[in-house]
Amino acid sequence: MPVYVGLDCSTQSLSAVAIEVGTARRRVLFEHTLSFDEALPYYGTKKGVLPSTDPLVMTSSPLMWAEALDRMMGVIATNGGFELARLAAISGSAQQHGSVYLHASATGVLASLDPARPLVEQLAGSFTRDSSPVWMDASTSAQCTEISTALGGDAALARLTGSRAFERFTGPQIRKFYRSEPRAYERTDRIHLVSSYLASLLAGAHAPIDPGDGAGMNLMDLRRARWADAALDATAPGLRKKLPDLELPWTVIGRLAPYWVRRYGFPPSKVVVWSGDNPCSLIGAGIVRPGNVAISLGTSDTLFALMAEPRVDPAGTAHVFGAPTGDYMSLICFRNGSLARERVRDAHGLDWDGFSRALRETPAGNRGRILIPWFEPEITPTVLAPDVRRYGLEPDDAAANVRAVVEAQMMAMAIHSTWTGNAVERIHATGGAARNREILQVMADVFAAPVYPLEAGNSASLGAALRAAHADALDSGHAPPWDDIVAGFAPLPDAALRPDPRNVEVYRALRPVYAACEAHSLHGTPDPALLLTAFRERQQR
Repeated sequence: MPVYVGLDCSTQSLSAVAIEVGTARRRVLFEHTLSFDEALPYYGTKKGVLPSTDPLVMTSSPLMWAEALDRMMGVIATNGGFELARLAAISGSAQQHGSVYLHASATGVLASLDPARPLVEQLAGSFTRDSSPVWMDASTSAQCTEISTALGGDAALARLTGSRAFERFTGPQIRKFYRSEPRAYERTDRIHLVSSYLASLLAGAHAPIDPGDGAGMNLMDLRRARWADAALDATAPGLRKKLPDLELPWTVIGRLAPYWVRRYGFPPSKVVVWSGDNPCSLIGAGIVRPGNVAISLGTSDTLFALMAEPRVDPAGTAHVFGAPTGDYMSLICFRNGSLARERVRDAHGLDWDGFSRALRETPAGNRGRILIPWFEPEITPTVLAPDVRRYGLEPDDAAANVRAVVEAQMMAMAIHSTWTGNAVERIHATGGAARNREILQVMADVFAAPVYPLEAGNSASLGAALRAAHADALDSGHAPPWDDIVAGFAPLPDAALRPDPRNVEVYRALRPVYAACEAHSLHGTPDPALLLTAFRERQQR
């Protein structure tokens, strides 16, 4: 049976998953993660990022990523648990928005990698920029304004590219480089995303970018999946010549370069175009049809879903990317995720068991006691400064505050995702808090949809491996539906938490009340006291 490998280069680590895909057996064979700080300490990163005197500047080392890839391929070759000859295809994912800057000599280096020498030795000197800005960088506010103004404003830019200008997006980062280091920009021959850079190392030639990752640049015409000339012109001169081509997400871009074949004994397996971590996670979470939604409960909470048509968030806080299925995906991020849950837990001296007990012992709707949990500046909706507000909620009531923070988070996700136009039929939940069944029950009740906990910890690398399997099938003349591709890896149907019809009705009544409290906090709209009173009276009947 064929084996497929998926890699994921995140902020702090490089992960790999190998899967076996056959008619009788579909399983994960191998998983491994390499922490940059621990395995490669001499690069000096902390949590994968280089120290900076400017808190807005966040960069990392492209040489470190290359060395991590070299090491990981060695681990797979020696400890992968499968015969290397069975490896049919390999793909990958990487943190979105990060960029790598190469001069013309890199083309020759890629084509003639020497298997007797480590990869990092041969790449040294190939960069016009020694450090790469990553998704955490927030130093390009001026460039965002310049690009947005040139394109007719935030709404016009979002309609064209899927998102308004964001500081972490690649286009503003390129413009900053062009403005601050014009000579280095001029010497730059190719600007890669982290994903296309690492794919280039595997293939031994400059790799293309897929529409999923390309959409995170403010440079791509979302609907046409082509570079948008107006956005390129607004970013930097001569930019088109410096960018890779855009290719479909199932494109086989070549074979493993001789470097990997001779150094580690890999077969000349197919290399499939890489994508961003969010598009790959969509597949790894089993989200392959509209109506299915994934919610990641992590440091930030993230909701992403498949979309048949590219709608744009009118509030300008969410993103639309290309999806690996050829469709589109929405991504909505809420900064106050586990951070807010932990704030409430710690403020009342609870552990997670006590937190769960509080949810079990308080009623759905919390008797109309509402918390606006912006302990930190919020992304969705846009809140620039912390602002925690309570409506009918006493600060010292531990159980009520626990339920209030969870209900607020689920209400916000439901309210701020309606612009996608898709009814939620099924939710796949992942992230650390997805182990808490009481939190997932509130999720199921608010969305009125079953919630399936997702056990896979490496959804991005798993998604990359599944994308490799899909591309290999298409390249071999088969066209399996995506449901068949993810079968056996997506959550099992009998693992769902089902919504309680009684609680669904409570939350249907609470949603406009919460929306009014949020609007009051944001914009100073009329006090929602009358709405809260009416809701409480209704619940007491």
